[in-house]
Amino acid sequence: MPMDLHKSLQSLKIAVGAEESPAEVSRERAGPAKLLLVGYLSYVVAGWIALSFGFSQVKPLSPLDTLFTAVSAVSTTGLTTIDTGTSYSFVGEIVVCLLIQFGGIGYMTGSSFLFLSLRNHLSKTQENTARTAYSLPDSITPALFVRSVILFTFACEAVGAAVLYPILKGGGEPDPLWSAIFHSVSAFCTAGFSLRADSFAPYVADVPLNATLSVLSILGAMGFIVVTDIVRRIAGQTTHLGFTCKVIARMTASLLVLGTLLIFVVEPSIAGMPPWERLQAAFFQAMTASTTVGFNTIDIGGVSNATLVVLLFLMFVGASPAGTGGGLKTTSFAALIALVRSTLKGRSSVRFFKRDVPPAQLQAATTSLACYCGALAVAVFLLGLTEPTVAFDEIIFEAVSAIGTVGLSMGLTTDLTAIGKLILIVLMIVGRLGVLTFGLATAIPDESREEEADNDLAV
Repeated sequence: MPMDLHKSLQSLKIAVGAEESPAEVSRERAGPAKLLLVGYLSYVVAGWIALSFGFSQVKPLSPLDTLFTAVSAVSTTGLTTIDTGTSYSFVGEIVVCLLIQFGGIGYMTGSSFLFLSLRNHLSKTQENTARTAYSLPDSITPALFVRSVILFTFACEAVGAAVLYPILKGGGEPDPLWSAIFHSVSAFCTAGFSLRADSFAPYVADVPLNATLSVLSILGAMGFIVVTDIVRRIAGQTTHLGFTCKVIARMTASLLVLGTLLIFVVEPSIAGMPPWERLQAAFFQAMTASTTVGFNTIDIGGVSNATLVVLLFLMFVGASPAGTGGGLKTTSFAALIALVRSTLKGRSSVRFFKRDVPPAQLQAATTSLACYCGALAVAVFLLGLTEPTVAFDEIIFEAVSAIGTVGLSMGLTTDLTAIGKLILIVLMIVGRLGVLTFGLATAIPDESREEEADNDLAV
C-alpha cells in the first residue's frame, strides 16, 4: 500500500558529506514524481477499462463503482463500494488481483525488472525514479533492490497461497485454490481486498489462518529496504544491518505490542472470548491497522470509541518505507519522536538511538506530517458537506483509512454519495503516491532566479 520522499532510510540515517538543500532536492525529484503519478494513473485507467467490460462483471455496475475499485486496488487500499466476490466475474477478480499486484510492488518495479531482464542494467532516469519511488539510500543500488523486491514478493505470495489453500478448503470455501492465491496477494500487498463480504470474521479463532495472513502482511508492510538490507548482510556485502532496518523492526514491534494490549483491554466485543482467542483477535486487528492491510475478524462498525482511537492512531502512523503499506510511515514517526524528546531534554541536536538525525530529514518528516494533516482536514471538511447525515467519527475513520490506504471501514463506504466517493478516490491516490511526492508531482515550479531578478514594474 503506496511511498513518500522522506519515508526512507535517509529519514533516519547520518548524513555523509555535504547535504543538498531542500529546494535542490525538491527540484531533482519533481520530474520522477510526475512520472510516478502518470504511471499509477495509467494503471488506474487500464484497470477501470478492463473492469468495465461485461465479461468482468456478474451484474451491471456503474462506471464510478468500477473506477473506485480500480483506484482502491492500485493504491492497495481495500475500500470498496460494492462486494468484490459477488459483483465481479472470475475474469474481473483476476483483473483486481493484477491491479493489487502491480500496485503493491510499485509502478517502477515491474517495468524496471523487465528492463533488467533484457539489458541487465537500468538507465539513469529509471534509477532516479526508483530512488524517488522508494527513497532508496545511497548504499542500496536500484538494480539490486528491484530484483530483491520481485523475488521476495513472489516467493512470499507462493508460500502464503500454499499454506492458505488447505485452511480455506477445510473452511468450505467454494474455490479454495483461487481464494488462497487472491488472499495471499492481497495480504502481502496489504490491500485488504477479500472475496468474502464479511472479510475473515468467521475465522476469528483460526490460528493458522490468522498467523499466515499476519506474517504476509507484516513482511509486506516492513518494506523492501529491510529485505534488501538482509540480503546484503547474508551476502557479506555489509557487516551489520542498517540503522533504518533496526528502527523499522523496533517501531513495528512496539506498535503491534502497544495496539494489541490496548485493544485486548478496552474492546468489549471480544471480552467474552477465551483469553487466547481474545488475544488473537486483538493482535489481528492491531496488525491489520498498523500494516494497513485492512482485513478484519471483528465488526469494525461495532467497536468501542476507545478502540477506534487505537485503530486511528495505528492507521495514521501506518507501515514502513519502501513497502506495500501506507500511512505516515514508522520512520517518519520515529524522527518526530526524536525531535520531541530532544526538544524536551533541551538538546542542541536531535538524536535517536544515539545517532544524530540531520535537519533536512527532520524537515521532511515535519512537512509530511503537516501535509498529511492538512489533506485529512480538507477531506473531512468536504465529506462533512457531502455526507451531512453521517456521524463525525465515521467520516474521520473513513478519511484516515483512505489516505493511509488501509481499507478498514465502519460501513460508510457503500453509502457514500457520488462526490463522497470521488473525495475518497483522490485520498487513496494521494496516500498511494505519498503526500510529498503527490505535492511535487502537482505543484507549479517556483520562478527561476532570472525571473526573480526581473522586478521592473510599470506604474
